[in-house]
Parts: sequence; structure tokens; C-alpha cells
Amino acid sequence: MILGNARLVLADAVVPGSVAVAGGTIAAIDGDRRPPPGALDLEGDLLLPGLVEIHTDNLEKHLTPRPGVVWPAFSAVLAHDAQVAAAGITTVLDALCIGAGPGRDWAGIAAAAIPGLAAAREAGHLRAEHLLHLRCEVTDPDLPALFEAHAGDPSVRLVSVMDHTPGQRQFTDLTKFRRYQEAFGASAAEVDAAIDQSRERQARHAARHRALLADACRARGIPVASHDDETPEHVAEAKALGFVISEFPTTAAAAAAAREHGMLTVLGAPNVVRGQSHSGNVSALELARAGLLDMLSSDYMPASLMQAVFRLSGDRVIALPAAVAMVSRTPARALGLDDRGEIAPGLRADLVQVRETDHGPVVRRVWRGGRRVL
Repeated sequence: MILGNARLVLADAVVPGSVAVAGGTIAAIDGDRRPPPGALDLEGDLLLPGLVEIHTDNLEKHLTPRPGVVWPAFSAVLAHDAQVAAAGITTVLDALCIGAGPGRDWAGIAAAAIPGLAAAREAGHLRAEHLLHLRCEVTDPDLPALFEAHAGDPSVRLVSVMDHTPGQRQFTDLTKFRRYQEAFGASAAEVDAAIDQSRERQARHAARHRALLADACRARGIPVASHDDETPEHVAEAKALGFVISEFPTTAAAAAAAREHGMLTVLGAPNVVRGQSHSGNVSALELARAGLLDMLSSDYMPASLMQAVFRLSGDRVIALPAAVAMVSRTPARALGLDDRGEIAPGLRADLVQVRETDHGPVVRRVWRGGRRVL
């Protein structure tokens, strides 16, 4: 297969040309503007490497589309998969909560999602490649057992260590925490009880569980991310435990500390698209302008990943190849997926045809391993 008459987004430039694919990998890149005989004409559209999504909880939304509603896992997985493929994502880490945060328990969702993903994968129905990101709540007294139940799954490629205790990190402002919980139907009394319980559990379990996860992941070769770092001290603690990613730092000071410690930062793509964090934390655009943004995650909105790339490049915050790297090469390398993430000979032919329009980027075709999936 040859994809011709394209603008190829390479590691450091956008160039006209064509890409030859053989055996599921990129065989050659040709800089000739004219499409070779027999090539699929991409009509001058951009050709990007397939996007690598490091953190999305979109599957959880398909599994529980309304409060009290649990959707059949196989059907939910296929709907989620179609949505991420349509966003140009060819490798996705489905982020599943292991352990209960304040006022909510996601263990049942993970228990349904993981077999659902495996069944869809084994049946050959998935468009994107789905891997796992285990989000571990260190205040849960049952976390060690819950983690061990899933840690041996070969699909696990990332673990993040979370502490959603109210009064710090994501929930520094208790008023915002109360609003967040009440949006899910909690009463004021229930929120007060959740705050008290979370603080008691943090004091008893958080430090021990954080160290336990660090040791377990080191032994398995799984990279670990901190989550919602608020202060340089949070980052220093994570670095001392061997964590390599600072996921969603909430302040510029924390992001700067991550850079000083050699940790990669990841911010939400919706933050870029909207120009601000939905929860009042640091702006991803601000961090990008300061050179403190390494990767993007679609978080709760798969389409935001591609939109954020073109917001960053369109606003001249960074060049298009650098923006594309934030959602392809950099996350792939961070996860040890060295066979993808870039348009280069020998790498997996995960490719996305994108047309630029007045309304934003439009994904027109997607290939994973040289096979068209959209």
C-alpha cells in the first residue's frame, strides 16, 4: 500500500510526499510531490502518526452512562473503541480506577471492563490497540489486594498513584470538592462523612501504599506516574520513589519541579482546547508556552487530543511536529512502545489522514498496523 499526495508530519518537519507500507510497517518515505502509480491519493491532506493516548476514562462513561445504569461490557468497549479510533487514536491506555476515592467505588467497573476488553480483543473487533492504565487510590485500605488482582495482566503499561483526599492536590478547595460530590447525588452530610473518612484513611494508608506500589511496579518494569502534584515537595516525593511522569500537575511550580527532576509532564487536552482547566488548575497553554508541557491526554474527551494539537500549532505556541510528538512519539517512548509514534521506516504503520478545515481538524482515515480501521 502506498499513501501519496500527502503532507507528512515527520519528527521535525512537515514535508510533501508519500509513504509505502508493507507487512504492517512503514517501508519507505518518498519526498516526491507526485503520487506514485497505484497510490491512494490523500488529496494534500496531512498524514500524522497514530495518536497514543496515555490516560482516558472514556470507557468508564460507556460502562456507566447514567447513575445507577451499568451497560454490558462488550458493547461498551466497542462503542468506546469506535470513538477513540474516530479521534485518530491508534493506541489507547484505558484508565481504570483501582480502589475507592472519596464517596465513590470503581472496583466493579474495572472488574467488568478488563474482561470486556479482553473479549473484544480476542474476537478481533478492536480498531485501536487497547492497553491498561491502573489508577491506584492510595487511601483505600484494600488497595494492595485490588492491585495484585490486576497487576499481572500483560496489558498493564502504566500505573498512576492518586490521593484524592479533600484539602490538597486536586481538591485544595473544599467548596469545589463539595460541589463535585453533590453533582453525583451526595448529600451535605454524606460529603462531610466522606471528608472525614478520606482524611483518616490517608493518615493510615497513603504513605505505605505509595511505597508498596513503587516497589511492585519497579519489580515488574511498569512506569509509574504521580497524579495532581500541587507542590515541588509532591514532585520530589514522587521522584524519590522512582516515578517518571507527573500527571496533571495542578500548578506551574509543580510542573517546573517535574522538569528539574527529569520527569515528564502530561496535561489534559481539554485544558488546551478550552484555554483553561475545568477545575481551576494551571493552564496547559501556559505550561506549553513556558516549555513545561511534554504530553497530552484526552482525559474525558477523546476528540480533544487532535483538537489540542492544532490549537497549539495554530496559535503558534509550538510547531506542528512538536505538538504531534506530544500525542505520539513522546508517550510511546515513555511507555516503552518503541515500535510506533512516528512516521519513519521500520516503525508500525499507525497513520492518520487529517484535513484542516475552518472548523478544526477532521480525521478522514485511520490505519493501525497498515490495516485501515476507519
